[in-house]
Amino acid sequence: MKRNNIRQTSSYLFIFVLVIIGVNWLSNQFFFRLDFTADKRYTLSKATRDIIKHLPSTVTVTAYFTKDLPPDIMKVRQDIKEMLVEYYQISNGKVVFNFVDPADNPAQEQEAVQSGIQPAVINVREKDQVKQQKVYLGAIVRMNEETDVIPLIQPGAAMEYALSSSIKKVSVTNKPVVGLLQGNGEPSEDAMQQLMASMAVLYTIQPVNLTDSIYNLGTFPTLMLVDPRDTLRAGQLAHLERFLNEGGNLMVAVNGVRGDFNSMQGLVVENGLRGWLQTKGITLGKKFVIDAQCTNIGVTQQQGGFTFQSQIPFPYFPLLTQFADHPIVRGLESVVFQCPAPLSLKPVNNGSAEVLARTSGKSGLLEPPITFSIDKQWTDNDFRAPEQAVAAAITGKGSSGNWKLVVFSSGNFATNGTGREAQKVQPDNISLMSNAVDWLTDQTGLMDLRTKQVTSRPLDAVSESRKVFIKYLNFLLPLFLVIGYGIYRVQRNRNIRMRRMNAGMI
Repeated sequence: MKRNNIRQTSSYLFIFVLVIIGVNWLSNQFFFRLDFTADKRYTLSKATRDIIKHLPSTVTVTAYFTKDLPPDIMKVRQDIKEMLVEYYQISNGKVVFNFVDPADNPAQEQEAVQSGIQPAVINVREKDQVKQQKVYLGAIVRMNEETDVIPLIQPGAAMEYALSSSIKKVSVTNKPVVGLLQGNGEPSEDAMQQLMASMAVLYTIQPVNLTDSIYNLGTFPTLMLVDPRDTLRAGQLAHLERFLNEGGNLMVAVNGVRGDFNSMQGLVVENGLRGWLQTKGITLGKKFVIDAQCTNIGVTQQQGGFTFQSQIPFPYFPLLTQFADHPIVRGLESVVFQCPAPLSLKPVNNGSAEVLARTSGKSGLLEPPITFSIDKQWTDNDFRAPEQAVAAAITGKGSSGNWKLVVFSSGNFATNGTGREAQKVQPDNISLMSNAVDWLTDQTGLMDLRTKQVTSRPLDAVSESRKVFIKYLNFLLPLFLVIGYGIYRVQRNRNIRMRRMNAGMI
C-alpha cells in the first residue's frame, strides 16, 4: 500500500515538474500581459507594433540603470525591462537590450556621461535619515551607425513614446520634409530648439523663404508658418492659396494682437493673414483674451532696500485645460498661450471646422490699445466673457485635393528665443505644435504616444467618506473572507461526518 502511495506521489511530482517546465517554455516563446489599467499603460500601441515589426536591422538598447534604487524608481526599471522584453518578442529578436549599472564600471559610467546620459540626484531614506544618491536612468539606442540617447526616464513619463520614437529615429531612412516658412520676421530654427528636437524624430525641417515670384512649395506635404512679424504680401498669400488648392497642409501660429513688454503696450497686429484666413473659414479677432485661469510670471520687486523675485498671476497668458476630443490635443494637460486673440469658425467649400482648445469659463476680452500693469487688481467683473476658442482645425476641398489647416491664435507659444532671452517651454506646448504637424503629415500614430502617461489618482482627491469606506473595506474584507471560509469548512466537515454516521448505522 505504501509503495503504491510512493509511486503515485512520484508520478504526481513528475507531472508537476513537467508542467512547470512547459509553462516556463511557453512563457519564453509567447510573451503576453493582461492590462486592466484605465490608461492601458501596459499595452503597446499599434504605432509601436508597426515600427518594431518592420525594422530593417537589429536595434540595440543599452539601458543605464543604477541597481540600488528606491521602490518607486525601481518600478520604472522593471517597467522598462518588461516593455523591452515585449519589443524583443514582437520584433522577432530585432530589438535586443542589456542593462548596465555604471557604478560597477568607471569606463561604462564615462561612456554614459559622454553619450549624454547625466546622473540624477534623488533623496533616499536610510535608517531614519535622508541622504542624496546619484542614479542613472537613461538609455542609448543604436542601429548600425545611427545612435539616439534617452537621457532620463522619469517615473510617470511617456516611456513607450521615448523608446518607440528613439527606435524610429535611428531606423527611419526617408523622413518627410516639412517646410518652415521664413522671410517675414518668423523665428528661425535656433529660436525653437525644443520644437525642432521633438520634430526631428519623424521629419527633416527645411527653411523656405516665401517670396513673391518663385513658387517652390509643392514639394512639401506640410508647411509651418510661425509668428510672422512682417506683413505677408499678396504674392506670398497667393502661393499659400495655390499650395492648399493642390492638397497641401498648413499650420499657422499667428498673433492677432501682440504685447510689447518693453513699452508695456498691447496693440492689434496686421500681418496680412487676417483676411486670407477668413476665406478659409477662420475669423481672427482683434481683442486680447484674458483668463482668470492663467499662468504666473516672475516679477522683480524692491521693498525696504531689498530686491526679490515674486510670482504673480498674469491673465494675458491663459492656462488652457479645455481641449476637444481630437488627436492633436488628446492627452494634453495644460498649455500656456501668450496674448491670444479669439477665433470664430465657419467652414467653407463643404469642409469642416473644429475648435481644439478654449479658455476657461472665466474669460474676458479687452479692446486694444491697452497698457500692461503688474499692479492691476483683477476682479470678477474683468472675467465676464464665456469660453473663447484659441485653436482650431479646418479641412476643405481644393482644386487638386483636400487640404488641412491648423490655426493657433498665439504665435510664440512654442518658441524658446535666442541668446540671453531664451527660455524653456513647457512640454505640453511643444507637444501641441508637434501633434499639429503630425496630424497634418504623419500617419504612424506616434502622436498618440507623445502624451501617453500614467494616470495619477492621488488619494487626496478622494472625498473623506470614500476614504473611510476604502480604509475599512481593506481592513474588514479579508477578515470576513477568512471567517466565511472557516464557517464553510466547519459546515462541510460536519456534513461529511453526518453522512459517515448515517452510512454506519445502515
